[in-house]
Amino acid sequence: MNALRTLLDQRLRLALTVGGVALCVVLMLFLWSVYEGVRVGSVEYVRASDADLWVLQRHTTNILRGTSILPEAQGAVLRDLPGVASASPVLFLMAGIERGDAASTLYVTGFDPSTGVGGPPRLVAGRRPETEGEIVLDRAFALKSDLAVGDEVRMGDVTLGVTGLSTGTNMFVIQYAFTTLAQAQALAGLPGTVSTWLVGLDEGADAEAVAATIRSTFGVEAYDHATFVANNVREMESGFLPLLLAVAVLGAIVLAAILSLILSVNVLERRFDFAVMKALGAPAFFVPGLVVRQALWIVSMGLAAALLLFFPLLAGLEAAAPEIEARTTLLQIVVVAVGVAGIGLVASLLPIERVRRIYALEVFR
Repeated sequence: MNALRTLLDQRLRLALTVGGVALCVVLMLFLWSVYEGVRVGSVEYVRASDADLWVLQRHTTNILRGTSILPEAQGAVLRDLPGVASASPVLFLMAGIERGDAASTLYVTGFDPSTGVGGPPRLVAGRRPETEGEIVLDRAFALKSDLAVGDEVRMGDVTLGVTGLSTGTNMFVIQYAFTTLAQAQALAGLPGTVSTWLVGLDEGADAEAVAATIRSTFGVEAYDHATFVANNVREMESGFLPLLLAVAVLGAIVLAAILSLILSVNVLERRFDFAVMKALGAPAFFVPGLVVRQALWIVSMGLAAALLLFFPLLAGLEAAAPEIEARTTLLQIVVVAVGVAGIGLVASLLPIERVRRIYALEVFR
């Protein structure tokens, strides 16, 4: 009795089971891809920023969920410190943006257009803001809001012209927008205020020594670039990763339950056949191996169906919701495939236990 032939005896049941496995696999791949998109997108702006040190208000460790308010006048003293080559101000604020009847919230970033430091990391259209009254929007946000270069948006009583579209500035739940520092200060009602200084060091300068000098001089926090990136990654993971992990674990449990149930039902239906095999002297491992092979066949077909479904579904979802930027790699697919195969083996344990309780003497009842 071939494992695949046994499954094909109940084609509808097999199709429903494979479909259930495929949907669970699609869910796992989707969650991992979204996580990778958020993990990269949330900190891509920080990674791409040209800074050796990040200077922020004391007790602020990141820009994702931290608040920092510093005086702009601090810059004159900061630039004169030994080892400091440049200090560029950036102001972050949450601001509502309006176009017609639609309203959204953006993470507005004000930077000094004369240096460009702290501005959009990459433009896919247009140019950077050069004067007040101009703004660069994230490409995903622009697609979602049907905006393009040359359009106008409103923030409160201020009208801003869209001069460019950026990429690497999508944090999934919110997107960056870029304007001049003066414009951001006016929008926030905080003239002479910045959120952070992006400090460039002289060649050969000791970053930790300069950071210690900045801390003692101003009573602020100063992080080297690598540490500040790690701070933001940790903040992102603490708020987002547990949710995705919980959903993925639930998906794995559902998958294991589906496989275990179907294989158990198959064992009950084929109980007499298994008893005959044992009566005819089948090796001890043969019948349990049949159950395992059935599980692996179901998993293999489910994986194949999932891969056929996943990429078209993902493309359609990204077209409908441009802010979802999923990142899928071959490694993810391989790891999910191995994990699902492992789930299949675990799911076969209960049916194997049922097989062990089938005795050869049942043939003679």
